[in-house]
Amino acid sequence: MIAWHLINDPDASYWELGADWHRRHLDPTRKTRDLVRQLQALGHQVALSPAPA
Repeated sequence: MIAWHLINDPDASYWELGADWHRRHLDPTRKTRDLVRQLQALGHQVALSPAPA
């Protein structure tokens, strides 16, 4: 699919994000916030507390 777009669009460019892209961009705080917002949008009340170690 990527090759087709690159061949058919001379202005298109591609660069590899790297093998560790997901690890570098996975922010637990942001993920938590996003999941809480999703639950609230579905009508749930959300209260978080830290898990015991």
